[in-house]
Amino acid sequence: MYLKSLELSGFKSFPKKTTLHFNSAITAIVGPNGSGKSNVAEAFRFVLGEQSIKSMRGKHGEDMIWNGGGQAQRSNRASVRLTFDNSRRVFSPIDFDEVVVERVVHRDNTHEYLVNGSQVRLKDILEILAGAHVGSSGHHIISQGEADRILSAKPSERREMIEDALGLRVFQWKKLESVRKLAKTETNMEQVESLRREIAPHVRFLKKQTEKIAMAEGWRLELVSLYREYFAREWARIKSEREGLSANIAGPTRELSSLEQEMEKTKGIIEISQDRNNLERITILEKKLSDIQARKSSTSRELGRLEGELGLLKKSQQKEKNKTIKEEARMIYVKDLESVIERIQGFGAIESTKQLLSEIIRTLKDFVSGYRPSVDSSILVEIEKEISKNDNARTNLESSLASLNEEQSELNLEYHKSRKELENEKDKNHSAEKEIFRMMARQNELISKISSIRSAQTELDKQAESLKSELGEAGILVGRGAVDYSSVTIVGDPALGQKERKHTIEKLKIRLEDADLGGGSELLKEYKETRERDAFLEVELLDLAKARSELLRLIKDLDIQIDREFRNGLIKINAQFEQFFKLMFGGGRASLNIVSYVRHSRIDDDIESAHTEGDLMPSAEGSEHSEEPDGLEVDVSLPRKKVKGLMMLSGGERALTSIALLFAISQANPPPFIILDETDAALDEANSSKYGDMVESLSKHSQLILITHNRSTMSRAGVLYGVTMGADGASRLLSIAFEKIV
Repeated sequence: MYLKSLELSGFKSFPKKTTLHFNSAITAIVGPNGSGKSNVAEAFRFVLGEQSIKSMRGKHGEDMIWNGGGQAQRSNRASVRLTFDNSRRVFSPIDFDEVVVERVVHRDNTHEYLVNGSQVRLKDILEILAGAHVGSSGHHIISQGEADRILSAKPSERREMIEDALGLRVFQWKKLESVRKLAKTETNMEQVESLRREIAPHVRFLKKQTEKIAMAEGWRLELVSLYREYFAREWARIKSEREGLSANIAGPTRELSSLEQEMEKTKGIIEISQDRNNLERITILEKKLSDIQARKSSTSRELGRLEGELGLLKKSQQKEKNKTIKEEARMIYVKDLESVIERIQGFGAIESTKQLLSEIIRTLKDFVSGYRPSVDSSILVEIEKEISKNDNARTNLESSLASLNEEQSELNLEYHKSRKELENEKDKNHSAEKEIFRMMARQNELISKISSIRSAQTELDKQAESLKSELGEAGILVGRGAVDYSSVTIVGDPALGQKERKHTIEKLKIRLEDADLGGGSELLKEYKETRERDAFLEVELLDLAKARSELLRLIKDLDIQIDREFRNGLIKINAQFEQFFKLMFGGGRASLNIVSYVRHSRIDDDIESAHTEGDLMPSAEGSEHSEEPDGLEVDVSLPRKKVKGLMMLSGGERALTSIALLFAISQANPPPFIILDETDAALDEANSSKYGDMVESLSKHSQLILITHNRSTMSRAGVLYGVTMGADGASRLLSIAFEKIV
């Protein structure tokens, strides 16, 4: 693989489409300061996926776009296209002889990445380039300021640079990806474990419920068997008892019918022999006696009422008579008073008593004139009339009552006579009546027996209805199987063991009702689904644990491979570093030495545990507690000077040392191309010549693009591009091929 061309359009100071072809092992780009030479190096960084705009001397993505100048309008987009020869299929995922990588940035800061015209992700480009040992930064794109960075870096950062130069970035990415997958796997494991913990109580609950259902199912099956036996025997018993009762009632029914016919005949004989006239006469006499008795009762009540009223009238009469006597006595007294008054008035009175006498006389006159007889003589007359009237009515009632008594006596005589005659007739039919009484007694016995049998039949009917109801309940409780008892064979007495069987059925019914598993099928379905879910999670957890173990082993293997490749590469780098250092300084010694730090991390523990114990579960600790990984220190010793260590080197010595180290790195694992951006600026003429020799040595393994002002360096290039800038601020490109000139 080699770099074929670089095309810029609207990128920074290159507004127009500008193409650089790299047909020589060494291509030099020259030009005055500010002409845009370094923009070419930044174009390489840009197209290779550099994400730090600051490293490309900008703040925003739009700073990469031509902003206009003079008559040239500003661009709305900037694009850089890099073309590689892939005839050797270095870009293994791409089966084309030529690979074109392109990056476009727009004013709205959106970026596009394309490979052979197809839009891809940044990640895809980085992976493709990393596979070919190419990146946006590192040892193959080196600017003047960055040359010293490898010396100024921390040991751990320096190690990262060396690993990148040795092509270990792919492994580091694999490790990083594995670590990310490991973290994700552990997170997934925690989530799965959390889900299992979450559903575990429900699984246990459902398991208990299903065990209850299984137990209840056993009870149900036992109950079905008991029900079938019970119902079969009950129906057999009812049928047998019905047949027995039907047989038992047939005889009494026939006997009763015959008896009733005989009784009717005997009663007919008795009725014919009886004196119907006697009976009718007795009936009439009984009615008459009843009527007379009613009339007597009515007359007696009326007589009692009149006697009561008469008593009251006589009391009133006596009272009025008493009043009359008293009034007559008072009238005599009043007359005597009047006589006294007349005598007093005839007397002459002395003057002193005359007035008093006048007052007494006036008072007596007022008494006499104001008194009137209070007795009314007409009341007494009326009372006497009422008494006379009631006495007459009483006399009449007493006469009527006497007549009724006489009539009653006569009727009683006639009645007793007729009864005697009837009794005589009954004596004649006594034997017939005795026979009737006997038949009636037997009739009652038969009726009682038949009634008892019919009651038993009615009770059996009720039992049959109750059994039908039980059948329906059983069908609902344990299914239709309990109703299908036709195949059950009854051995012995159908009633045998039925009480115990019924008792057991009731106990099992109570157990089933207490179990309360009405939604048993839904519960079993839920348990099955939950158990399958738990089993799935368990398998998932085992898969994740296995994946975690494999990732831990992969990380361990990658660490081992990275360390092995790193140490092997470091040996090569140190050999080249020593050679280039001696070439630059005419002797001395230089090397990169590994500096080890104490490391202890969770991942290392887990990897060790996975390898030694086969533990597939994550460790309890969740964070790393190590700070610094292994690093690299630069150890130099200049010839003829007691100078050891980088801190004691001058600026020029540091520049030569960094160049020697960078070239040694490139020689140990040559990248497809190297871009050196004014790394020779600080070199004098003698060292520039040495630098040129080193460049020619490097060009045997990698394409070199040199951005330089140094004439010695320019002389080593096969193609020379000159960059100038016009008044409009746009960079323009001129090219010279030295091979053609020679």
